[in-house]
Amino acid sequence: MRVLFLLTIKIYWKLIPKAKRRPCIFRTSCSHYVYRKTTKEGFFEGLRALRFRFMNCRSGFQVFEDPIESTVSMILPNGQVIPEGEISERFIK
Repeated sequence: MRVLFLLTIKIYWKLIPKAKRRPCIFRTSCSHYVYRKTTKEGFFEGLRALRFRFMNCRSGFQVFEDPIESTVSMILPNGQVIPEGEISERFIK
């Protein structure tokens, strides 16, 4: 199953050019994140990563700047707060 899952992601990368893909809100794109999780931690962790990204990489997030520390953070639709290092650069500028 793991090999088939990874192969599906690679086919996605080959068939759909970067210009046609929807931009991700995370610094590491969803497909690369899921691919890396699957190769390092296995098939089921890859599926969990896919579900997490699918549920949170959509509208409903909020980007805010902490006035005290001058850092940017993002609140995901599930309520999780992610730090500046994980947010796509297009939201930080």
